[in-house]
Amino acid sequence: MEAKIGNFFESVGNFFTGGDQIPWCDIDIVAGCEREVAEAEKDSSDEFKKECIMRLSWALVHSKRPEDVQRGIAMLEASLAGTTSPLEVRERIYLLAVGYYRSGDYSRSRQLVDRCLEIAPDWRQALTLKKTLQDRITKDGVIGIGIAATAVGLLAGGIGGIAAALSRKK
Repeated sequence: MEAKIGNFFESVGNFFTGGDQIPWCDIDIVAGCEREVAEAEKDSSDEFKKECIMRLSWALVHSKRPEDVQRGIAMLEASLAGTTSPLEVRERIYLLAVGYYRSGDYSRSRQLVDRCLEIAPDWRQALTLKKTLQDRITKDGVIGIGIAATAVGLLAGGIGGIAAALSRKK
């Protein structure tokens, strides 16, 4: 019973704080990946450069800084056209979906997650992101309905108050 109550309070807390299962990346990791890419550009194989750029893209779309997320999205979109391996395409599409989720474009993120799941229907990361997206869309809808109901209540209360004040004057 106590475990159920604990889970309930945790889910309520996550509802209001926006908690999700997608990891965050701090600025130090992004900086480290940027240094790695710069070093790889000097004299490394193309394969190693691609790996470094992929790690940087991952770090950017998982960053808490919106400008990093946008940079990661741009890098991934640019690299997607030249990708032929289905596994690499799937990974880039997934990271794009994370980036769009982080930037608040839930519909674009959902489209990309669905594309991932067409390629790999049982991919746990994509399934988790899809669930996170559904929860977020539901949460935003509930909050939107609450705001609208409050506004209607305030408006109705305000009109009722004005009507009452006018009737007292007579």
